[in-house]
Amino acid sequence: MSSNRGVSHRILVIDDDKSITSFLRRALSYSGYSVDVKENGQLGLQSALESPPDLVVLDIMMPGLDGYEVCRRLRAAGDVPILMLTARDEIRDRVRGLDVGADDYLVKPFALEELQARIRALLRRREPEAPLQVLHYSDLDVETGSRDVRRGDRKIGLTAKEYDLLTTFLRQPRQVLSREYLLERVWGFNFEAETHVLEVYVGYLRQKLEAGGEPRLIHTVRGAGYVLRE
Repeated sequence: MSSNRGVSHRILVIDDDKSITSFLRRALSYSGYSVDVKENGQLGLQSALESPPDLVVLDIMMPGLDGYEVCRRLRAAGDVPILMLTARDEIRDRVRGLDVGADDYLVKPFALEELQARIRALLRRREPEAPLQVLHYSDLDVETGSRDVRRGDRKIGLTAKEYDLLTTFLRQPRQVLSREYLLERVWGFNFEAETHVLEVYVGYLRQKLEAGGEPRLIHTVRGAGYVLRE
């Protein structure tokens, strides 16, 4: 187990399995994180809303308020990174988790090293970018310091993952970006091809970017990937 002492990020673990929470508290604390544990969805949601953590590790199958509903409410309230844990490995279950706003998922049983790598990847993408940098293409502007996104005069609210995907396109306009490249850049590792997570998030971006009737900017290149172009 690799130590990462000195890291001050606070992680909230929401899971009703005491063996899992005990293990995660020890392992993540050893890696330098501050770890809070809540044993059900209602307590976890209340804690996250009252004192937002840097990242949430969220079980899905819990009595009462399940992980899907907790995730949906957390995402409606803000953009805290959410890593879902699930004992169910059906594609539809994973896609549902991503649809309600999770940034990542991990199937139980899992390897600690993989969990830690995914946590590091999610936290890296939360680090502040250079202030006052503006990414511009056509009538689309992103101010990376404030994460302000506008199309013309219209302000657009994006989730953390939608923002990461859009800025990846904006840094390489008019270039066809492969599915594998986008998954690696935005999610930090390769998802199974069947999950369609990239297609789901491209769809989310298109809906928001075109909500005012504007022409499409993110185009599908059949068999090759996606491209940002007019």
